[in-house]
Amino acid sequence: MTQFRWFKILVLLCRFGLAALFLFAAGAKLYTLADFAGNVANLVGARWAWPATVLVIAAELTTALLLITPRTVRLGAALAALLLVGFAAYALFYVYVQHGEPLECGCFGRLVASQLGVSTARRNLVLLVPALLVLFGHRRARTPWSQYCLR
Repeated sequence: MTQFRWFKILVLLCRFGLAALFLFAAGAKLYTLADFAGNVANLVGARWAWPATVLVIAAELTTALLLITPRTVRLGAALAALLLVGFAAYALFYVYVQHGEPLECGCFGRLVASQLGVSTARRNLVLLVPALLVLFGHRRARTPWSQYCLR
């Protein structure tokens, strides 16, 4: 196998791995919806808890769908990177600016416990690597018709 083929397989694994991760995270949040909304209320206040909860779950489901659909892979990778950076930035903001108490982040519902803070930010920034691999490494295969349209 050539290096290009290995890279293509790596990008494919990253693509579907990220899609599975976002589907799992959204599913876990839906499974423990009231608990997740309570965690969000601790972060953004009671008034914005349900809109923020719905927005986060919808963004994760949309990201997974975009990563699965062949024509929107790069858009899905960009959205995944944006979400991961946003979640990491908020975790660091919560710890260093707001000096918040240790709080269960609810990233994966109650299924995987983790504290909101530096470890959450580090995990999200590590997951940024596969997202960037998909964003810059994915090449859409050209169909015979698109060869004529893209000249």
